[in-house]
Amino acid sequence: MQQYTVTFLPAGLNLTVTAGSSVLTAAAQAGLALKSSCGGSGTCGQCIIKVVSGQVQLTGGNLAAQLKQQGYTLACQTLIYGDVVLEIPATSLLAEHRVFVADKGRLPDSLTELPAEYPLQPVCETVSLKLPEPSLTENACDMDRLLTNLQRQKGLKAEVGLQLLQNLPQTLRDSNWQVEVTYETEVNRILRIAAAGSSRSYGLAIDLGTTTVVASLLDLSNGIRVARKGTYNRQAAYGDDLISRVIHACETNDGLDALRQSALTTINGLIEDLLVEVKVAPAEVVAATIAGNTIMIHLLLGISPKFIRLQPYIPAAAEWPPMNANEVGLNINPLAPVYIFPAVASYVGGDIVAGVIFSQMAQNEHLNLFIDIGTNGEMVLGNDEWLIACACSAGPAFEGSGISNGMRAMSGAIEAVNIDPQTNTIELEVIGGGAPAGICGSGLIDCLAKLRRTGVIDRSGNFIATDNPRVRPNDEGYEFVLTPASESKTGQDIVITSADIKTLIRSKGAVYAGIQSLLKTVSLELDAIDKIIIAGGFGNYLNIANAVEIGLLPDLPPEKFVFAGNAALKGAELALLSRPAWQQALELARKITYLELSSGNLFMEEFVAALFLPHTRLELFPSLVDAKSNGHRQEN
Repeated sequence: MQQYTVTFLPAGLNLTVTAGSSVLTAAAQAGLALKSSCGGSGTCGQCIIKVVSGQVQLTGGNLAAQLKQQGYTLACQTLIYGDVVLEIPATSLLAEHRVFVADKGRLPDSLTELPAEYPLQPVCETVSLKLPEPSLTENACDMDRLLTNLQRQKGLKAEVGLQLLQNLPQTLRDSNWQVEVTYETEVNRILRIAAAGSSRSYGLAIDLGTTTVVASLLDLSNGIRVARKGTYNRQAAYGDDLISRVIHACETNDGLDALRQSALTTINGLIEDLLVEVKVAPAEVVAATIAGNTIMIHLLLGISPKFIRLQPYIPAAAEWPPMNANEVGLNINPLAPVYIFPAVASYVGGDIVAGVIFSQMAQNEHLNLFIDIGTNGEMVLGNDEWLIACACSAGPAFEGSGISNGMRAMSGAIEAVNIDPQTNTIELEVIGGGAPAGICGSGLIDCLAKLRRTGVIDRSGNFIATDNPRVRPNDEGYEFVLTPASESKTGQDIVITSADIKTLIRSKGAVYAGIQSLLKTVSLELDAIDKIIIAGGFGNYLNIANAVEIGLLPDLPPEKFVFAGNAALKGAELALLSRPAWQQALELARKITYLELSSGNLFMEEFVAALFLPHTRLELFPSLVDAKSNGHRQEN
């Protein structure tokens, strides 16, 4: 098939692609991640480019007439049929996301020791051996010499694989018969043989998120976290949400492989940065754990997620077979075991299991609710006797997708909004400072709460203060101007529209309905919850008061809410350092009862009831009613 050269400006990158390839695909191959929340369907209008020269075919898409007149088109709808030169505006590129990578020192958080339930018993350990030199009369082969003395001196009966055996003779002699043997403790499988004192043993923990990926490096000898880094998931080039990626993987030629390679490129980039920072060799990283949702793990392993999307939503596996780094594609010791957290179901994945492990809610007699709000609102309710979980499709609105000027939490995103009810003056907090380019999830929740509080919208989300100078009509109703074009980074007005508000209300309604569905399934009321554990990067920046005010979270005393940060990564770290933690992860995934919300009418009834601000049943939000009667909030 005919090949053509594509040149990307201003980066100056060149590559060769097959005729008919989209510019979006070509950009991803070149390492340029373009904004494309719709996954290349042409509906989001974000992957804006300009064709400088060359032959292309335009297939349509949702692009403003003004931009078309200026010569722009959409990368996903531009097919290459000749050597082309393309200009990529900075506003079309995915910038680095704000990634929550706090927490330093030992685990978890500021504790000086691991929890008593999870003692320091790493999944891989290293022992030192002094072997007797061979002679004419003591002439056992090198492998037998090693294994016999390993059992005699350390009580370990182990095996040596071909890759290690190939180098064993030279290693033993170069080390003067004094070696360090690193082995996987669960099965006593030898992973590395090195000269005594010449190597260290590290473990890698990975949180493979839909939006961001975070990895940390831990010293397995003492449990110290030596480095941690995070970045955006390069799969974002194929869609913000999981379903867009599933569609791309299943309906595009080589789509599954492209998504797998994007995930590996993201992870291996983090690995390289970590190892360079702390001067560790890849061979010294002898184990890895990965926590991710069920679809992300399928994509990482190159397993089609097709049937997760189709009723009755069945994954290829929930508990993953033993595998090593070479099989997965991680650039660490190729023999390193990779422990992938088991899933509960198609939409409650290993990241939630890892978070539950970190939270220790399965050891707590009190009733806890663990919740991770993202594209899906995944939650687990229970205590040391029982656990029940569900996942509600909140949509990607809280990650900025599907919102007129929505964006992820990156430089230029509005993250907090305050509106003066008397003057309509707006104060905005922008990530990185400077002029805003859009608004991210925490800013959207703030904005919705403040619009309601100041009487700009009613409980249904409809604009009522149409005489407000910031409110103006548009094609779908009205919109509220947060930042005029003259003050924005993009040169366009930043607004929140009637349609945006309806989308946000549906998203928050789904999360609240999921919580109520869990409670009603086990015949409990909200006040039975002792603690709500909010996990994830988005949760870390969430304003609890505003989340309650819009009906995203239950109206409970502030002291009942706690932030767990990146609980998935912390759970993955614990599993590296403590075999009991990993064993409990396996047990929990089998133990947690999964509530399928699409079965029966309970969730839908709760969802419909939640499509108001904060809810149709105001008695569920007594603090807001009290505030109204005390005149602290303006309610209409």
